Amino acid sequence: MNHRGFRFAVLCSLLATGLNLAQGAASVQGTVRGPAGPLAGAIVRQQTTANFVLSDDAGNFVLSGLTEGKEVVVTAWKEGFHPAGLTVTPPQTGVSFNLTPHPDQDNPDYKWLPSYADGKEPLACEHCMVEFPQWREDAHSQSAVNRRFLSLYNGTNLTGSPLGGGFVDDFPGTSGSCANCHAPGAAVHQPFATYFDQLSVIEREGVLCDYCHKIADVYIERGTGLPYPNMPGIQSFRLNRPPEGTHMFYGTFDDVPRRVARLDLEKKSQFCAPCHQFSFWGTPIYESFREWLESSYPKRGIECQGCHMVPPGVTPYFVFLDQGGKVRDPKLISSHLMPGAVDIPLLKNTVDMQVQTEWRRGEIAVSVTLANIGAGHHVPTDFPGRQMLLVVSAEDAAHNPLPLRVGSTIPAWGGAQTGQAGKVFAKILKDVQTGEKPVVTYWKQTLIDSDTRLAAEAIDRSEYRFAAPIAGHSAQVTIQLLYRRVFDNVRAERKWDIADIVMEESREPVSPPSRTRRPRVP
Repeated sequence: MNHRGFRFAVLCSLLATGLNLAQGAASVQGTVRGPAGPLAGAIVRQQTTANFVLSDDAGNFVLSGLTEGKEVVVTAWKEGFHPAGLTVTPPQTGVSFNLTPHPDQDNPDYKWLPSYADGKEPLACEHCMVEFPQWREDAHSQSAVNRRFLSLYNGTNLTGSPLGGGFVDDFPGTSGSCANCHAPGAAVHQPFATYFDQLSVIEREGVLCDYCHKIADVYIERGTGLPYPNMPGIQSFRLNRPPEGTHMFYGTFDDVPRRVARLDLEKKSQFCAPCHQFSFWGTPIYESFREWLESSYPKRGIECQGCHMVPPGVTPYFVFLDQGGKVRDPKLISSHLMPGAVDIPLLKNTVDMQVQTEWRRGEIAVSVTLANIGAGHHVPTDFPGRQMLLVVSAEDAAHNPLPLRVGSTIPAWGGAQTGQAGKVFAKILKDVQTGEKPVVTYWKQTLIDSDTRLAAEAIDRSEYRFAAPIAGHSAQVTIQLLYRRVFDNVRAERKWDIADIVMEESREPVSPPSRTRRPRVP
């Protein structure tokens, strides 16, 4: 070893020694066992910290970095077992953890726990969970009672007046599979016979807390990496509901020895896949999981939860302290707001827009570049009524519109923007029987007529040329990128009270080029 390498090694040794002294040199030693004997590979952790070790082949462990004489809680956990915890005072030997396997057989007779506070049920989520208000404001909690969803399902407007053209009109006497995702607590018992007007109080909670935290696995097809076709929602989830008289929840921590078992799947995009990847009549409708899977996001380690359950970094506990919560790194506590198609800050950070303008030979040339920089899926995604509209306009100094000479325009279904310069980003479905397009009635047979959405990390460039004002007059170009949650005719017909969201906007002044006279040559 040369002198530089030696000095580096000494420095590393000193740093390691200092770190060990700062943390404490005491340790806890012991064994982790299960019903069949010692358990190898169990995580033994100083509770709420990143200090942990794995038990060896004989189930033994040595957890160091502790402070001598300072009482600490140490936990042990292995997949398939309930966590256990002990209060110890380092240094200590002979510590023994006896882990109990959690049930691996689903109990179909299990009664869902309510999410909302219930005086009769102390385990209702609102009693203890800090994130409950976030879930309550999220669209998942409203999925079974969302008025816009029900207006399409029942063929009504938002006031309940019948219009026809809903699922119940096209398939009378049947319930369909909508409840598989919108009311999973009920549909788990009757995947194709759950009616929304017959839901219980708890079932009307939509994607209720207890349902998500009873998911043990997701059925994924090996060849495609996708959920199996025609198995939306509850049909692609494996539940693990505990026997009567017992309680268990899956979560993301391994150091909570209170009815919680760690499930790494909760941090993976596959957890979301069954309700965000399915087809009707063989036509892909909701595809955000496949879009994510085909992007670079999986290789970059960016899961759905990385954008839609971003840790708020505000509250350092997820259970109220007076209910037994523990203070921990707030960055590890996931938000349950799950922002999506109605979240303005999220939408504004999804697409980047760059604009270039030029006065060129009696015309104003406009170049618009859009880049999907913030979504690991297409924009827009999932519900096929969503669209993004790029609208470009130019006017002179007196605010008179300048005519478009070259460039695409908004199609006939573009509502108030129809015929204006610009382009649309949407998946257009066509009714097989009537030929009508675009439609959102995907429960009938439809085909994808076109798909111009902006894929993850994709870039779109478009150019427009407007007639320039008369010589010497300036102009202004306005560019807007609008997000519309449903086609304008559906919005008007069903009286949906939703406005367009401005994702990006730019106003660019354009002046005519200055003329320089050539000097006379004597």
